[in-house]
Amino acid sequence: MRSFKEYVLIFCKGIGMGAADVVPGVSGGTIALLTGIYEELLETIKSVNLNSIKLFFQGKFKEFWTAINGNFILALLTGIGFSLVLLSRLITYLLEAFPIYIWSFFFGLVIISSYMVSREVKRWDIKSVLMLLIGIAVAYGVTVATPAHTPDSNLFIFLSGLIAISAMILPGISGSFMLLIMGKYSQIIHAIKDFDIMTILIFGAGCIVGITSFSRLISWLLKKYHNMMMALLSGFMIGSLNKLWPWKEVIETRLNSKGMEVPFIEKSISPIKFEFLTGNDALLMPAVFFMLFGIGFVYGIEYLALKLKKEK
Repeated sequence: MRSFKEYVLIFCKGIGMGAADVVPGVSGGTIALLTGIYEELLETIKSVNLNSIKLFFQGKFKEFWTAINGNFILALLTGIGFSLVLLSRLITYLLEAFPIYIWSFFFGLVIISSYMVSREVKRWDIKSVLMLLIGIAVAYGVTVATPAHTPDSNLFIFLSGLIAISAMILPGISGSFMLLIMGKYSQIIHAIKDFDIMTILIFGAGCIVGITSFSRLISWLLKKYHNMMMALLSGFMIGSLNKLWPWKEVIETRLNSKGMEVPFIEKSISPIKFEFLTGNDALLMPAVFFMLFGIGFVYGIEYLALKLKKEK
């Protein structure tokens, strides 16, 4: 039986996971691993099964709560939610006020994250290289084919939650990064910031389905085909860098559900062409600085993780 102080600590770890989940390229799973709760988190997710659900419908609520490690997951989710609400406002402001700086920072985060994921491939053989190339090709194709603003339908929001949470529980893979690829990052961040309850509930439902079903499939795939899966994930991240490129040309716009004109189709362009088309400073040197800062930020997290691991 944990003490109140221990649950407060879990709440604080949840805040760390939530902060990571807001930033594309930093994985909440990595923070869980770093803070020593990753294995318990996976076991808790697995505990939500037919046996535990049967206890709930039989009215055995106390037994159900114990079976799913309810106190742990409540403290953790409360911390994650607190962090998401707090930081969503900050991220929204920064993306609107300093877009080139923030996208450059995200770009650096994903560059180094893709490298770190690739290091998990224990042996590079033909199959692993092929999966890396497939990942790059598929992800790049998705970034080119996916509009800057994807459908606002409830089904697509549900699907976004399902996919994002499946990535979120993997160390090294960011759920918010997946939202960016699907063109839903900005919408979900705004929904949390504005307390758009309907969007949050639909997205949350997708998360619940994803974490209770696909998490098991992902876990199985990683155990059985570890090298190939990590190579595929690394390739996917590399190929998706096109989506995070700070300098874009808007090809086509559309009206969103609120009647606001938003970019619909964009393409990556050089900083020089960006200055020529927009008349705005490309801010090249600050952008490079923020890319390097993103790289250093992830290295710092890894250094801290290794240090804590040695101490244990």
